[in-house]
Amino acid sequence: MPPGAPRIAVVTGAGSGIGRAVTIGLARAGFSVVAAGRREAALLETARLVPEACVRAVATDIGDAGSIEGLFEAVRDEFGRLDLLVNNAGVSAPAVALEDLTLDQWRKVVDTNLTGTFLCTQAAFRLMMGQTPRGGRIINNGSISAHAPRPRSVAYTATKHAITGLTKSTALDGRDYDIACGQIDIGNAATEMTVRMTKGVLQASGATAVEPTFDVDEVARAVVYMASLPLSANALFMTLMATKMPFVGRG
Repeated sequence: MPPGAPRIAVVTGAGSGIGRAVTIGLARAGFSVVAAGRREAALLETARLVPEACVRAVATDIGDAGSIEGLFEAVRDEFGRLDLLVNNAGVSAPAVALEDLTLDQWRKVVDTNLTGTFLCTQAAFRLMMGQTPRGGRIINNGSISAHAPRPRSVAYTATKHAITGLTKSTALDGRDYDIACGQIDIGNAATEMTVRMTKGVLQASGATAVEPTFDVDEVARAVVYMASLPLSANALFMTLMATKMPFVGRG
């Protein structure tokens, strides 16, 4: 990579919420960002929010192996390298009782949150280990649910716990190739997905309670910090949460 050349990043789930905020934050920090997600119009809107930076939209279904392959082929063809992957895309199942969750609902969550994240990691790993200079960084969005579940969230919680194992294995296997991997576990960042927190959500006790949120731009700042570290250092795990959310002592 020539001195002064922009670093190349891929952010999945970049069309809204945390993914959009992280894409904007990285672009403003000097990265050329490939914004990936299912909705091309939303990705283009993300790009329009940072007209001064290089943000390329690539429509991608993280639940589809062929679509992921196309994403990383596009990165290799256009940029020739990859310095950062942010695995952010994820879905959840309907909040139903465990015994009522269908196999199709389970598989959709696993295919996107776990298998899709693995396939993106694998594709990025292959690029990073073979490029010159070698190496790069992978940051996984683990979620507070990587630590503690909410009621009626078995599929989402199971995949997010699995992401922790994926993070550790990637960090270990990446050592020989100068590939660092870390995880950010986010609790109640204010996005369209957490609007329901302001109206009250089910607690482990069976009660419904309003939960505090925090500015999603703080997530972007945290990811930019993790991404700015030299490859000789790694933030293996970071928990970023609304200070007063019911996580410590949940249940």
